[in-house]
Amino acid sequence: MRIISLLRRLFMLGVPAILLQSCAHKTAVDLILYNSLVYTVDSAFTRQEAFAIKDGKILDIGMSKDILNAYSSLQKIDARGKPVFPGFTDAHAHFYSYALGLQEADLVGTSSWMECIERIQKYIQNKKIAPGEWVIGRGWDQNDWDLKEFPDRELLDRNFPQNPVFLSRIDGHAAIVNKMAIDKAHILPGKKLAGGQVENRNGRLTGILIDNAVGLVRQWIPDAANLNFLKKALSEAQRNCFEVGLTTVEDCGLMKEQVDQIDSLQKSGDLKMKIVALLSDAKSNYDYYLKKGPYKSARLNVIGFKLYADGALGSRGACLLAPYRDKPGWYGFLLSRPQYYDSILQVIAQSSFQACTHAIGDSGNRTILRAYARVLQGKNDRRWRIEHAQVIDKNDFEWFGKYNIIPSVQPTHATSDMYWASDRLGPERVKGAYAFRQLLEQNGWIPLGTDFPVEDISPLKTFYAAVSRQDAKNFPPGGFQPENALSREQALRGMTIWAAKGAFEEKEKGSLEKGKSADFIILEDDIMKCQLPQVLKTKILATYINGEKVFGRDN
Repeated sequence: MRIISLLRRLFMLGVPAILLQSCAHKTAVDLILYNSLVYTVDSAFTRQEAFAIKDGKILDIGMSKDILNAYSSLQKIDARGKPVFPGFTDAHAHFYSYALGLQEADLVGTSSWMECIERIQKYIQNKKIAPGEWVIGRGWDQNDWDLKEFPDRELLDRNFPQNPVFLSRIDGHAAIVNKMAIDKAHILPGKKLAGGQVENRNGRLTGILIDNAVGLVRQWIPDAANLNFLKKALSEAQRNCFEVGLTTVEDCGLMKEQVDQIDSLQKSGDLKMKIVALLSDAKSNYDYYLKKGPYKSARLNVIGFKLYADGALGSRGACLLAPYRDKPGWYGFLLSRPQYYDSILQVIAQSSFQACTHAIGDSGNRTILRAYARVLQGKNDRRWRIEHAQVIDKNDFEWFGKYNIIPSVQPTHATSDMYWASDRLGPERVKGAYAFRQLLEQNGWIPLGTDFPVEDISPLKTFYAAVSRQDAKNFPPGGFQPENALSREQALRGMTIWAAKGAFEEKEKGSLEKGKSADFIILEDDIMKCQLPQVLKTKILATYINGEKVFGRDN
């Protein structure tokens, strides 16, 4: 008995020693995620089960037993078999504008002009807007109404005679204003300007402003974007983004003061969203940044300039090679003279910045493709981008590959526009529109975005639209021009590693690999395997940036 008792005491003393010795061989980390299906989105599209995080980066990744045996942490996540993906990156969005828009009258999804009026009335009541104050709204789209024509300011004048009203169209390339706003901007019938149109009917201003004409009124709107207001607005915007799995957004068209505000809020910890900033095509931006060069911080990357070739197809501002099918004799227009693009691109080429140009119509795209080619002169790794690349003439696709020009596209534009795009373009020319597969083939990769708030912010809608080419009701059967659908792997890459590559960030994010930022999301369902309609119902369970949980859903 004494021998058994002695052995028992030795055993009890030995077990803690063994455990301590075992733990001593483990490396301490900040967080371990295990028991998951991890889509790394590395070059081989490897799938793993677990990873360890230290100082905001992935220290190791592999099988659950190997990671748990090698590392210890006070914080562990048992993913319970749920799929884990790199955090989504939106390669083309308007985060700053979206944040401001959350504080304005929301006209998205209205079914008539009268519904817009009713929403504005409720907005004025809820916000307690006093006489004389500006009423700002955004999101109307006449293509969603039974009467698919631009509205007239008559109802605005009648219902809001004491307030200047400014309501931007869903794409931001058109607006309608009332008489009080027109008077404040001193706009008279017959007003002409390059790259824009002030609609005039029988000598009377209808209130419709297209493209450059929008600025005639916008410049008179007081700037409400002080830092406290922005903190609230941007915080609300990032909450919405985190909820849909976005960890990086590429904000297209910012001014220096807006970049400085974002930088300040990021450094104070109030803004955790990672942002790639494309600067507006403005002299003040060029004067400052061309001297200073690109700016990079832990969460901000100021890397390019955003130019504009033309307007939008929905407002018929896109510049076409042949007239609009539903507006004979009308071609749209360029927003600047062709010589301007040549001159400013030569300037950008002498810097370390990217050139990223909005181009919708086939003429707008051709103009920019040729202008890029004259500067790039062959194969290169400048990653100059065409934002949207929406309508391409069949003879122009090869220019993307020949000069390594990157198309940055938004799949939900295809499923939003498909109901009327053929009306604008005709059955032949529409075949070169929203041609994502053809564009992908030119360089072997393609960044994907949403263009929010023009479209919904959800990357899962981007994924679904890219793969199915259908709307949420599975229309049309077989998909809209399905020959240009992307595979699930291509769509996922477009929202992660290819989006990061589009901003020269592929070495630090966009995939779950050793040494990269621990930006990841946990999904309810596996979008790589589930039935496609289920993608739109899938929830983001949690979002992490640099290993920090920034969003979590209560189960």
